[in-house]
Amino acid sequence: MNGADALIATLVANEVTACFANPGTSEMQFVAALDGVPAMRPVLCQFEGVATGAADGYGRIADRPACTLLHLGPGYGNGVANLHNARRAYTPIVNVIGDHATYHRQYDAPLNSDIATLVKPNSIWAKSADTPESVASLTAEAVAASYGPPGGPVSLILPADSAWLPASGDPVMAQMPVRPAPSGPAVEAAARALKAAKKPVVLLGGQACRAEAIKEAARLQAAGITVYTDTFIARTPRGAGAFAPKRMQYFGEAALAELEGVDLMVFVGTTMPVAFFAYPDRPSVLVPEGCQTLTLAARNEDSVAGLAALADALGGPKEGPKQSLKLPDAAPSGALNAYTIGASIARHMPEGAIVCDDSVTSGAGVAAAAATARAHEVLALTGGAIGIGLPLAIGAAVAAPDRKVLSLNGDGSAMYTIQALWTLARENLDVTVVVFANYTYRILNIEMQRTGAGEAGPSARKLLDLGDPNIDFVSVARGLGLPAVSCSTAEDFEKAFAGAMAQRGPMFIEARI
Repeated sequence: MNGADALIATLVANEVTACFANPGTSEMQFVAALDGVPAMRPVLCQFEGVATGAADGYGRIADRPACTLLHLGPGYGNGVANLHNARRAYTPIVNVIGDHATYHRQYDAPLNSDIATLVKPNSIWAKSADTPESVASLTAEAVAASYGPPGGPVSLILPADSAWLPASGDPVMAQMPVRPAPSGPAVEAAARALKAAKKPVVLLGGQACRAEAIKEAARLQAAGITVYTDTFIARTPRGAGAFAPKRMQYFGEAALAELEGVDLMVFVGTTMPVAFFAYPDRPSVLVPEGCQTLTLAARNEDSVAGLAALADALGGPKEGPKQSLKLPDAAPSGALNAYTIGASIARHMPEGAIVCDDSVTSGAGVAAAAATARAHEVLALTGGAIGIGLPLAIGAAVAAPDRKVLSLNGDGSAMYTIQALWTLARENLDVTVVVFANYTYRILNIEMQRTGAGEAGPSARKLLDLGDPNIDFVSVARGLGLPAVSCSTAEDFEKAFAGAMAQRGPMFIEARI
């Protein structure tokens, strides 16, 4: 047994059984060791941002970490954007980052870099296994740390000599952390404040948006408390049988207008809401002036237990409101837009589907129709770094091979991690990809006006439009191994999407809106 063997054995012993990888020379011992551990599923990704986003999708669905295998500092750097999203989603991920042999670092070879510094911003734990004897114990420590609570990416740096030198001993078991329940006084204080408030709201985030917590939050709604969620959520149920809280609006002025008169905001699994960006003469904090705030359950605490205790304290019923199943009466026809697409998705998406949403400005059309569709779950863009919709779908499909996965993407977003299509094809994953092709960064056109920068002129439009030439997504998808079709009418999309839902395996649909 060498250090690489010890690492993989410890990962598998702690139920880390998927590895999304883009390896290099320093990681060859890890790659070779995979042949001796069939329980570890290796998934090759042709860009590190795909690997890290896939690990995020896997962790959100499996409730346990996958590992990534990244090649030194530049490899980690290529995956940073989706690790940023994973950190904001509080997803457990174990990044294994190969490094030069410990004695080789001093020579500053071309790929040498300060990996320890590079990983700090998006790692809740980071250490280097500088001896083969330390690999197994540090691996177990990394797995435990990834769970938090509330969880997040961790980084284990593996020098090449620690991987190839002999290591002994059995796999080390991780000491898993447990979320503490909110204290009794915290529950009592929240209940008193809610009873005394004239117009209170409860704001949910993180674990508080999961299915078991949403059921308890519905009891608060039934007791007369308005429930909101954060704008972007790591994982939440939607559709028939699920409670549908209000969602904090993306644009700050719209959020504050909706919250006007609110005199109490109680946080559960989240913190004070803020605007995504600063704008001239507009507030950053999305709490109405004079509104009191308090926390029922911090991110690291058990939101399910906290919401249940609070609902009990307020005399909430055993069950709260749920969405009823209501599908569009007929197939949409005519022009193709986000709302006709949403209608087709609502009509044909099967129960238990997983939606990985990076659709940006087109997402509202799908969300409106899907609110009363068959029960499904949604994984959203938690950190704002676009390009996660395709990688998330890879990870979700590996974690739940029996569930249909739907990846919704803006055309600009899709191009960030388009290499993911090759992995979808190679692994034959049951994922239907929809790209909304409007050939512009529409959100940036909106934001240019909101920031006070004015209308885009000829030079500015060159940085906001995606045409000239238009991207031929069907050719790109087919070139990366996927069956693909382009749709220009509602009838075209209805037929293509219904067909994709009726079969297994990957499918690509370009929606020209």
